Amino acid sequence: MKEELLKKIEQKQVVAGVVGLGYVGLPLAVEKAKAGFKTIGFDIQKEKVRLVNEGHNYIGDVVDSDLAELVKSGKLSATNDFSFIKEVDFVAICVPTPLDSHQEPDISYVRESATAVSKHLKQGTMVVLESTTYPGTTEELIKPILEQGSGLTCGRDFYLGFSPERVDPGNLIYKTKNTPKVVGACSEDGAEVISAMYRAVLEGEVFTVSSPAVAEMEKILENTYRNVNIGLINEIGRLCHEMGISVWEVIDAAKTKPYGFQAFYPGPGLGGHCIPLDPYYLTWKAREYDFHTTLIENSMVINDSQPEYCVERAMHILNRHRKAINGAKILMLGVSYKNDIDDYRESPAIRVMKELRKVGADVEYYDPWVPKFRNMYGQSGKSLKELTPEIVKAFDLVMVTAAHHNVDYEMVQKYAKAVFDTKNVMAGIGERENIEVL
Repeated sequence: MKEELLKKIEQKQVVAGVVGLGYVGLPLAVEKAKAGFKTIGFDIQKEKVRLVNEGHNYIGDVVDSDLAELVKSGKLSATNDFSFIKEVDFVAICVPTPLDSHQEPDISYVRESATAVSKHLKQGTMVVLESTTYPGTTEELIKPILEQGSGLTCGRDFYLGFSPERVDPGNLIYKTKNTPKVVGACSEDGAEVISAMYRAVLEGEVFTVSSPAVAEMEKILENTYRNVNIGLINEIGRLCHEMGISVWEVIDAAKTKPYGFQAFYPGPGLGGHCIPLDPYYLTWKAREYDFHTTLIENSMVINDSQPEYCVERAMHILNRHRKAINGAKILMLGVSYKNDIDDYRESPAIRVMKELRKVGADVEYYDPWVPKFRNMYGQSGKSLKELTPEIVKAFDLVMVTAAHHNVDYEMVQKYAKAVFDTKNVMAGIGERENIEVL
């Protein structure tokens, strides 16, 4: 089976499948098709399937013309019928892994996808989980589901592995194509063929590890590392504020050291599909071993409380202008979780908005990237259509909560009564009497 698959990979005869056509799945499907493999994408959302099959792109990291050409040539198609698994030799599962209402891993999408795949799994197929999850998911959850549902044996009849996604929406340098890939599989042969498949598609290095659990933990480490360091700088930022020191100037000075320091920056909280979630997966799994991840949990407490801290700071700014926050008109600039993208998953700005409204503020937002939003927690909103001097003057406070580059911050500074810049995006503006920085 191994030699046959390696030959099919070399000759571009493998049919590839991708389950989940979101921020991770669609770029991956496009790259597989661009590499010469016939690719079929699956999604439960019929609208996404329709858009792909019509050649219409909806993901920022995908080039519109690439998608249209691949669909036109027949290299890429989409479906919402899971029986497509019968046609593929390789399938990547790229579905969401959010937290539930108790801040514990919600792996229902992964479980349901694996169950559906198992019903149509054929001998000689490579199955790879790319969704971020806790160490042990591939071997303890996915493997039994696939074996029981298909009647096949992992390592003999099909290969199973884990290869964590490393998508950074809006990154202008590293995309799916050129980002190094980590692969861990349930057998040596599985690791070899799955790694070969990724090498045939991607330009970045493919680094093979000894097991899926190592690859799963590696992904958790990547993002927990960032969570802990952001928690550190958020706490340093709070202390600097109390001491009357600019944390941004401190960071700029520390960056001059050519070794031993990496710059992280404070903000209104953590957002995105990984960094705010992954440490919870790790701490949840650690409890199984009666192990307490004290440092990690402390950083999570700091980061999770950052939206409330920003509201407290906003309250003090308004007080200095003899205005109560209850009834104050507040304009937020940006609700996406990072600059210059339309992705608002787990956005801290939306948390800030919620906390402001809880204390009675009248909140509106302007975001040229996110004209409207509705998240999984039932929150929704609609952006102002434009940002003019008249609009800015009508608010008691303007809060910068995303560092978008297509906003006229000089105009905002000129006409705003008060500005609370949580991203230090207005650092270059000379007149700063009405600006307070996080």
